[in-house]
Amino acid sequence: MNQNLGKLDRVLRFALAFWWIGPLAPQYSVAWVNWLIFVVGWIALVESFIGFCWIHNLLGISNKS
Repeated sequence: MNQNLGKLDRVLRFALAFWWIGPLAPQYSVAWVNWLIFVVGWIALVESFIGFCWIHNLLGISNKS
């Protein structure tokens, strides 16, 4: 698996994950929306560490410089 995320993209995904998983995450009255935000936050966190995004791979995008 080749990395396809650049350094800035990884940092921004980490910041998004830190925000959406942490106590300052947006809270909505619909439970499934809160779970969706939580899951997307974890996905962003994992992608920030491994440097690979399957959607980028599917679309043929590479931000790796």
